[in-house]
Amino acid sequence: QVQLDESGGGLVQAGGSLRLSCAASGRTFSSYRVGWFRQAPGKEREFVAAINRSGGGTYYADSVKGRFTISRNDVQNTVDLQMNSLKPEDTAVYTCAAARVFSTSPRGYDYWGQGTQVTVSS
Repeated sequence: QVQLDESGGGLVQAGGSLRLSCAASGRTFSSYRVGWFRQAPGKEREFVAAINRSGGGTYYADSVKGRFTISRNDVQNTVDLQMNSLKPEDTAVYTCAAARVFSTSPRGYDYWGQGTQVTVSS
C-alpha cells in the first residue's frame, strides 16, 4: 500500500504558475499509475492528468492540455503537476491518487491524498 501527501497549493493571479507535488510512501510506488484530480465547490470531481509507470505515457484533460505538465520521479517517490497560465476556472481542491491500472476515472484509483487548495484570482 501507499500513502500520498500533496503540497504546493496556494493563491495565484490569473496567468501565473504553480507547482503541486505529490509525495508517496511505499516501496511499490513505482508500480502504480498516478493521477491528479480536482473538485470545485458544488461540482463533481474531474480528471486533470495522469502518468503511467516509469517509461509509460501521460494523458491530460482537454481543459489543461498545453498548460499543465505531469511528471514523476520514482527515486524520490514524487509526482508533480506544473501548472502554467492559470485561469480562475482552475480554482479547486487538487488531489493526487494512485491506481493499479492507468485510468482517467476516480473509480480506478486505490489510494488518495488529502488534497491541496488552488485559488486563481481574476
